[in-house]
Amino acid sequence: MKQKFVSLESHPVAVALWATRRARAKHIGAALPTGKRQQQMHCANGKYPSAPLHLAIAISIACFAQPGSAITLQTVLQTTLEGNPAIQEAKSGLEQAAGQRLVFRSVVWPDAELGVPAGVQGGHRAGESGTKGFAVGRGVLTQTLFNAGLPASMRRGDVEVLIAQQQLNVALVEQLHAARLAFYAALYNRSLESIRSEQQRRLQENVTTQKTRFEAGLADKSALTSATVQASELETQIEGAHRAYLGAQLELASAMGIDPAKASLPEPEGELQSVPVRVDLDSETAAALQRRADLKLARLFVRAANEDQRIIAADYYPIVIGSIPGEYVPVTGIHREGSTSRNQDFIGSEIRERAAYTWRVVDNGKVGGAVLKARSAREINELTCRKLEVNIPRELSRIANDLKTTEVREKSLSSAATAADESARAVQENLASGLASPLEYRVTQNAFLETKSGLLQAIYQHNLAVAEWDRATGRYFQFSDDNTKSR
Repeated sequence: MKQKFVSLESHPVAVALWATRRARAKHIGAALPTGKRQQQMHCANGKYPSAPLHLAIAISIACFAQPGSAITLQTVLQTTLEGNPAIQEAKSGLEQAAGQRLVFRSVVWPDAELGVPAGVQGGHRAGESGTKGFAVGRGVLTQTLFNAGLPASMRRGDVEVLIAQQQLNVALVEQLHAARLAFYAALYNRSLESIRSEQQRRLQENVTTQKTRFEAGLADKSALTSATVQASELETQIEGAHRAYLGAQLELASAMGIDPAKASLPEPEGELQSVPVRVDLDSETAAALQRRADLKLARLFVRAANEDQRIIAADYYPIVIGSIPGEYVPVTGIHREGSTSRNQDFIGSEIRERAAYTWRVVDNGKVGGAVLKARSAREINELTCRKLEVNIPRELSRIANDLKTTEVREKSLSSAATAADESARAVQENLASGLASPLEYRVTQNAFLETKSGLLQAIYQHNLAVAEWDRATGRYFQFSDDNTKSR
């Protein structure tokens, strides 16, 4: 479920990949076996100017596969990290956030201005004659001495970077999860096509048998026709599974950043497998509330909106600014602009110190309205964050129930598939000897196909549930440490 947050600043939706090729990965965990439950990984360290970040990535580093060769789930996830177009485009998000932090901090730093007016003065005046050049050095140093919004502005700049980092995590979770689901979908549809092709092969053998019996006068033409029709009915199902497999390959190539026009579609390696998963719902819920990237992002948006409100409200308080203007005159006898007598001209270099303050007395709604707008944004973000916090336990409970249901269904269908296979083989042998009718053979073969397809679907749904569990508990990508401190 996607949440919408309100901000007075413009934040990029797409975010950058922190763990780039230049970052050194340390303490990498065990690799994900094909079709098996993803394990929580150790920490991987990534560095970025202005904020060191320790990240835990729920994948292992794997070598890149050549286009068109069989690829594992580890390779899919790693290639997605490196080549996904959305991730590549989002890499500038962190730099943008770092620049925005400089903007928020700039109100604290002093401003310095330097100027060198130069020119030529001429004409006649008492005590002077001729024309001569001149140059004057001028400088002004301005420093804010008091502004109620300075602390909030500093904190807001730090939150800006944290928001970009958490947006990074959210984007990575979405891309990795999409790649994983596409990988499972490709395995499922390829296996489904294989099952139906094998079933069609059996039915084609029956067609051959019935044709031989018909030519020998041991069976009528209706039996041959029935067997031919039964074998032809699977053509549509096989074609449908093949199209679904190609669609999953396209999704997988899109997630991995592979251009189908320049490279062949990726071929997933292995078969779908299922491993029972035992979960502690209470502890996993508590952990998810702490490490979910989208929830952290929601909380950061609340903090950002609160600091925005403080910055705007600071206009109600007086602002004190100190300045030190100075003028350097390399020579004497230069007239000051607008002077009417010599005692108003430059007689040497000078430095002046002064301070000034401003205090808004009448608002007329300019500040008050902006404060109300910022408060509204903060309240909306708080409600969205609370809604997300409430939905997480419900979501985990639903996924845990799905895991149990798929495991029970898989066990039941596994036993049924074994019995259906034995029954289908027995009827096929009896049909070849004329002891079974074509109708009985057709019923047993259809039952075997439905049972085998149902077992494959149960395994596929179990893998999807495990992937959803990893996403919902925040195992894909998360902060292991936060070294960026508010100031």
